[in-house]
Amino acid sequence: MRRFRNRAIFGAVTLTLALIAGAALSQERPESILPPGFNETQPAPPPVVERSAPRPAPVSPQTGGAPPVDLVVGEDEEGESGLIGNEFADEAAGTPPPPDPVAIAEYELPSYARRSLAQIGIIGVSEGGVPATGFGNSGGRWLHTLMGRLDAPLPSRWLSIALRRVLASRLDTPRDVNGADFAAERAWLLVRMGEGQVARAMVQAVDSDNYTPKLREAALQSALATGDPALLCPVVDGALAGPHDRAWVLIDAICASLSGIAGQGGPQINAARKAGTARGIDLLLAEKAVGTGTRRRAVTIEWDSVAQLTAWRFGLATATGTEIPETLFAGVSPRVLSWRAQASVLEPMTRVPAAEMAAAQGVLSSTALIDLYGEVDEGDAAATEAAAIARDLRAAYTELDRTARLTALRQIWGEARGSRRDYARLILTSHAAAALPPAADTDTDRLIAAMLSAGLDRGALRWRTVAARGSDGWALLTLADRFGALRLSAGELRGYDGGTAGDRRLKRQMFFAGLAGLGRLDPATLSTLATELEVDVTLDNGWTRALDRAAARGETATVVLLSAVGMQTANWHGVSAAALYRIIAAMHRVGLDGEARMIAVEALTRL
Repeated sequence: MRRFRNRAIFGAVTLTLALIAGAALSQERPESILPPGFNETQPAPPPVVERSAPRPAPVSPQTGGAPPVDLVVGEDEEGESGLIGNEFADEAAGTPPPPDPVAIAEYELPSYARRSLAQIGIIGVSEGGVPATGFGNSGGRWLHTLMGRLDAPLPSRWLSIALRRVLASRLDTPRDVNGADFAAERAWLLVRMGEGQVARAMVQAVDSDNYTPKLREAALQSALATGDPALLCPVVDGALAGPHDRAWVLIDAICASLSGIAGQGGPQINAARKAGTARGIDLLLAEKAVGTGTRRRAVTIEWDSVAQLTAWRFGLATATGTEIPETLFAGVSPRVLSWRAQASVLEPMTRVPAAEMAAAQGVLSSTALIDLYGEVDEGDAAATEAAAIARDLRAAYTELDRTARLTALRQIWGEARGSRRDYARLILTSHAAAALPPAADTDTDRLIAAMLSAGLDRGALRWRTVAARGSDGWALLTLADRFGALRLSAGELRGYDGGTAGDRRLKRQMFFAGLAGLGRLDPATLSTLATELEVDVTLDNGWTRALDRAAARGETATVVLLSAVGMQTANWHGVSAAALYRIIAAMHRVGLDGEARMIAVEALTRL
């Protein structure tokens, strides 16, 4: 089938508590997700600049070099709503941090190519990032602790998108931490969020001369998440010069092979085998990666005796085009599914289930998910569930009859199993829903939810005249309205009884929390309804005080990070209305109104 040319149909793929009050820098390494024998290491020495003999530039076995990464997920996350590139109030621009001692050391690079560690990142404000002063005067060690202990992924797609943008932004390095270590902490959190591509770009934003042991570890994790061992070649000599995981010995062999020098890599693999550095499938995958570079070593990979899929096995299997049995993906962390969804070397049919989960987490945009189903539709897997959904999606755009298009959408929604998959199907159908002319019918609420799942608020607001007052669709549009300056009365809010599906009581509380956080209720109404709905809007603890202080100082990045800290739970049922109110209010106060509105909408949609 020919591919749709309309960007809104099959557009191009676009690459995405309790307060930890102590100020001490977390010394914890990223939890080991390498196979046994690869996590034995001595304590890392203080950060130093490693200077080793340059190695010939490697060529990635997958791509011929690291491709540019589009770090702001998707047209749909901006959609028609203009959520990208908010104008942030720079109220708390603190004193710029002094140059990092490492940053002013001698470089092998020419002076014009040097990159300072005083400010590190990938995107600026015009590209969807936050201001360089987004963390204000917050202590770097405190920020390290928050990021290092943040449990990812988050239940909220839209908060995850906001957090990714913060972590990818060009930010001033806090004065009390090393710039490379600060980049490492951000990259490691991105890896745990499933954002391997962005993590890879983050570690590449630091010159290899400035790598610290912590950043090399983050680079290793990023390389495995993206199936790109060539990422590590510029820093492998520095890693081997000090205490190191045994994984680096095998990485050194792979990089020697990728250098293009005949005879490199193979002898090192043989030596590693004799020394017992690794064994079994872990050694065989490294040997296969070496063979990819030399084109001389044929290695057969057998998974029969493998019981666990580690990051090492995922990364090298992906790098070498080795198929991983589906059984090994059962029960893996959501982050691994997101890595798989972004592995373009895999067949579309293989990536589809993981891509739906990644879209629900905010890693993939709706246009990326739609495009992937477009590739499935072009393929020959006619008898599969994914192919049937792709055909229904095509019909949802191309059928001339409105009833036929709605029938196709219902087929897609009806195939969903579980709350996360159900939300992913809303994301998948978002643009098709927006293409329908507004009309009152039994699917109005779901069509509105689908549009707003991708941030298409202007398209969704066209349905305001047909959404029944007090319905789920009406509540979603009330929260999504960017021009909603009119405050609701207590009677109007009581008119929403939680809709027709889901946790109706919690949805009423969340609707109230969203309106209150967005400033849509006057003080008297807020107080009355807070008591009536049993939502503690005066909640006071270390987390709320830190969030309020950050919002008052206009620290956009700190507000987003603390909001994520306050939403560490498996799903939306674990998020309290009181916490949602404080998160929405803080984000609204620092200029993240679009994200605040979408998080409030998401809460109602996913309960």
